[in-house]
Amino acid sequence: MRLVTRGDLDGLTSAVIITMKEPVDELLLVHPQDITDQRVDIRSDDILTNLPYDPRCGMWFDHHLLTDSNQRPSGAFRGRYDIAPSAARLVYDYYLEQAPDDPALLRLAPLVDETDRLDAALLTPTDVESPRDYILLGYTMDSRTGLGAFDDYFRKLVAWLKTMSIDEVLAQPDVRERVERIRADQADFKRLLVRNSFLLNNVVVTDLREIDRLPAGNRFLVYSLFPQANVSLRVHWGPRENSVIAAVGHSIFNRTCKTSVGELMSRFGGGGHRGAGTCVLPVERAADAIDEILYELQANG
Repeated sequence: MRLVTRGDLDGLTSAVIITMKEPVDELLLVHPQDITDQRVDIRSDDILTNLPYDPRCGMWFDHHLLTDSNQRPSGAFRGRYDIAPSAARLVYDYYLEQAPDDPALLRLAPLVDETDRLDAALLTPTDVESPRDYILLGYTMDSRTGLGAFDDYFRKLVAWLKTMSIDEVLAQPDVRERVERIRADQADFKRLLVRNSFLLNNVVVTDLREIDRLPAGNRFLVYSLFPQANVSLRVHWGPRENSVIAAVGHSIFNRTCKTSVGELMSRFGGGGHRGAGTCVLPVERAADAIDEILYELQANG
């Protein structure tokens, strides 16, 4: 049985729980757009979590908006779908209902709670400027932090989190190395954000396409640096510069944006939550699409 998920804290927490409860012998990390575009060969015994639905899978857990750019279940399916703070919350509740006294599951409650907070961006200024514990761990494996590939790292974390406390996990050399990189690069990352960002009414736009090496940095820092904005648009190159990634998010400190980001991103082949989402744009269409996105974000500001 194979688990197919996304490489972030939500995918990680889901993977910890599912691999405890199901006979998973392979773990595959993919981007949601790979599922949307059917670039992944999904099998009938696959479990999909924190990813769009694929009718070929055997089990599915997700909490993102169901948009026109992705397939929807036509009837009953194994797993669970709902609008929730995280996919991990749905996974946790699903298995906890089957075994409410399972001590292994009960000890994971703090991890699931903090996954909810990070995935729903229910964070404090301290969580952004001086993160700790599970929130800090989440930043070490967020692709937007800029720490490079982490497939092997993800698999190690799945094993460690089943038996270790968060303090023991953060003490592992692989984790310490990533934490030290984030802390060492934070000042440079802030300077880069200020230099490469500008305000357009209620939108803070950050264009990183000219950056060869991006310092490691917390994706929420832009909201501390630009408190006037209630939504952000971050633009950067896709792999091999053959596409442009547009990532939009509601400010976590100025929660007045009315745009449903997931629905907006679905118009361009992407998706997400009400408050955050991404799309992958062909290079030749990127400028026009970005203009349309900016227009919508300002019109609903």
